Amino acid sequence: MSKLQLITKGIIKENPTFVLILGMCPTLGVTSSAINGMGMGVATMVVLIMSNMVISLIKGIVPDKVRIPAFIVVIASFVTIIEMLMKAYVPSLYASLGVFIPLIVVNCIILGRAEAFASKNGIFDSALDGIGIGLGFTLSLTAIGAVREMLGAGSIFGYTFAPDVMPLLFILAPGGFLVLGYLMVLFNKVAKR
Repeated sequence: MSKLQLITKGIIKENPTFVLILGMCPTLGVTSSAINGMGMGVATMVVLIMSNMVISLIKGIVPDKVRIPAFIVVIASFVTIIEMLMKAYVPSLYASLGVFIPLIVVNCIILGRAEAFASKNGIFDSALDGIGIGLGFTLSLTAIGAVREMLGAGSIFGYTFAPDVMPLLFILAPGGFLVLGYLMVLFNKVAKR
């Protein structure tokens, strides 16, 4: 598999949200706006890239009996760093994402990529895999957040174009399920062409 394919498979063929249907808790929990979706996606992508690289480096020295706990410690370390950086430099986004930032530790996308890819491949390929899967997740969350924000608040990235005329349903949880379902169908229909 080429280096470019390592990146593009995470965006299209193995998109974590629309194809693999992983990480649904943050997907539905934080995507009430495009900026929230993008922020959570970028935070997850950084943790994914860094943890994939470290796990790829330590795969030979970690005993099989403690492999998963060791992976979780690595992931939790990067999540803690990201959480502190967000709290210091983007406090409004940090406040919006709330409890979902620490939950990145148990996001099945990150642990799954650590187990399925990083623990079996080199550091550079693991970084590329993290970039691809992370970009796929970020683009998915941003798209869902953008659609929900446009349909529910009449705005996009905070810029209002139709104030007070949009149904609030799309900002609420049922709207998240509806938008996710329709975007999933659309994505898979387009990706199969």
